[in-house]
Order: sequence, then structure tokens, then C-alpha cells
Amino acid sequence: MKTSVSPTGSPLRSFLQGVKVLDLSQYIPGPMTTLFLTDMGAEVLKIEPPQGDEMRNLGPRGPDERPVFYDAMNTGKTVRRMNLKDPEEHARFLKLVDDADVVVEGFRPGVMERLGIDYPVLSGRNPGIIMCSISGYGVGTTLSAAAGHDANYMALMGALHRNGTDKPVFFDPPISDVAGSLFAALAIVGALHGRTTTGRGCQIDLALADTVMPLQMMQVADFGANGTVPGPRTTYLNGGAAYYQVYATGDGRHVVLGSLEPKFWEAFCLAAGRPEWVARHADPFPQTALETEVAGYFRTLSADEALNKFGDVDCCFTLINDIGEALREGHIAERRLVRENSSGELQSLFPVWVDGVPPEPREKAPDFGAGDGAEEMDRHARASRA
Repeated sequence: MKTSVSPTGSPLRSFLQGVKVLDLSQYIPGPMTTLFLTDMGAEVLKIEPPQGDEMRNLGPRGPDERPVFYDAMNTGKTVRRMNLKDPEEHARFLKLVDDADVVVEGFRPGVMERLGIDYPVLSGRNPGIIMCSISGYGVGTTLSAAAGHDANYMALMGALHRNGTDKPVFFDPPISDVAGSLFAALAIVGALHGRTTTGRGCQIDLALADTVMPLQMMQVADFGANGTVPGPRTTYLNGGAAYYQVYATGDGRHVVLGSLEPKFWEAFCLAAGRPEWVARHADPFPQTALETEVAGYFRTLSADEALNKFGDVDCCFTLINDIGEALREGHIAERRLVRENSSGELQSLFPVWVDGVPPEPREKAPDFGAGDGAEEMDRHARASRA
């Protein structure tokens, strides 16, 4: 998939122009947070331990043997390796804090304090500093020191329980990791705005487990009002509805029917030649009998036949693509949100247009290995801002 780099700058890059971010995080949540800040024009210096971010060792390699997952999260940032336990490197880091706006870290609670770079230390040097701490379970809780990943957070917060059929199913991409990145970036941007009024920074404590709850606000509200505990296939969102369902075609492909509103369901039923199904939109959940009938209908069609029959009908019908098929979709090309940069990296970009201009691909920034002087980083930073 070949695309060209936009010759004009996106206004998105002006949103955080002049904001300096120090990123101490690894893997997904913190680096994705700072990637979004980079997309909005922030200058991000990613500080990694001497051995580098462990994400460098995870996942596939590209043709140049570069770590694909790591580059996807960190292209556009300047990377520097530092041993923050070393007194000289520790002092260099604190000097960087003096001129920074934001510090993002993803250690377990207590690590920053042991390193001597927790929020009281940083804000004592730079009252305007905003520190965003991203951890599994937050600061000061009984689970603060516990290890966890996305599936653990989803399990704890009640989201896995009702998803799946014969057993609970977690999701790819990781929901709490990605939601955590979005909430963190939003909180940081809000804190930067708040600082214009107060003149002071703040400490943001974001627990990845917590991010699952606001994604369930409707279910939380229903439990508060009615004590409802939804189980698998008990709602239209988790497989209980025939009109909001995945169906197999006769040639082994799958389609999604998302006819949530009665008008869309009616349009589907009439296009399918099944007017008797229209009133059954109101069947109680789970709509097993209706689902069985609709499933039998779709098995009489190939994927192409189903697409030809329903593709232009206003009934929320979609053929299920794999990632390769999705990237060849006309919509992707029209929105220009997946593009190659000048190094040939295929990138999924910040998904907004600003003033009619799509986002720009991210270009590589220097990766300063351990042992390079902070002066070299400073020279590069000054040059990039010039």
C-alpha cells in the first residue's frame, strides 16, 4: 500500500506546539499517550533504561529488522537511554524536568519515589510540571502493587462477564490499555489548559483498571436504577438480538447486521423478502428463534450475494474484513488516516481532520543510545524547534 507524504502541514500539529514532554513509560499505555501528544505537536523525549524499552523485544520485525510494534508507538519521539539510578544521569534528568511541561511514567506506584523523582521532587523544581502516572490499579489501593494486564482489568471491572458465549472473551486491541492512553492524553491536555489559569501543574493518577468503568456507564446506570446484572446474550450489545448480530454466509465469510433501530430492521427484512420478520424486532432477549431463522437465510447467500443484496440498503449491513481487507477499503483511502511516512512505515494516524486537512505521517526522530551526552539532545531539540 503506497501513499505519499502530505506536502502541507496539518493544523493538528499546532495544537501542542512548544509543549515539552518527558516520557518514562514502556509498552503500550504511556507510549501511546505520548504518541498522541506528538501528533498534536508536542516535543516528546522518551527516556528509556540502558537496555531500552522492553517493547523493542516484543512482536515482529520489519524488513530492516526494526521492531514493528515499538516503532508504531514511538516514531516521532526523540529517544534517549538513561540510568536514573546513576547520580550523574539522575541530575541530568532533573535538569530536563526544569524545562519540561509534562512527565509521563508507567511504573508501579512507589518506584518514582524510590528513584527520587516523584511528584513532590519534580514540582519542587518546576511548579508548572504536570506528571501523569499510569499504573494498573492506581496509587494507595490494596491492589497498587499487583501485576495485571488488560484481561485482568476487564475481568475485575465486570466487562468480561457478559461478553462471549460459552466462556467470557477478552478483546484485541486491548481495551483498557487503549482507553487508558486516550484518557491520559485528554487529562494532560486539560491540565495544560488549567495551568494557564493557575500557573501550577498537577499530579494525574490514572489506573488502567479504572478506565473500564466509564466505558460501561450505561450498564452502571442500569445497575444503580434497577439492580440489573447483564449476562451473556442478554442485551443487544452482547449477542442477545437477532437484529444486532454476526452471521455466517454460505461460503464461510461473516457479516454484521446492526439494524438496531426499527426502521433499519424493517429495511433489512423487506430487502430480504421476509416482511413477517419486521414485528419480531420486539421479541424478548435472547432472540434465539429469530436469530436461527436469519442465520439460515444468510447461509443461502455467498458473501458477494449478501453484499450485492444489502450493501446499498439503509440497514447497517457490513461484510467483516480482516486487517488486510480493511486497509484496502475505499473509506481508508478517502480519509487518509493510514499512510506511509518517508521511511516506508505504514502508520495508523490520529483520526481527525482539522480545517479540512488530514493528519501527517510521523517521521523518525533521533534515537540517542546510552552514553551520549545530554548536550547533544539539547542541540537537537533546539534545532527541531527552530
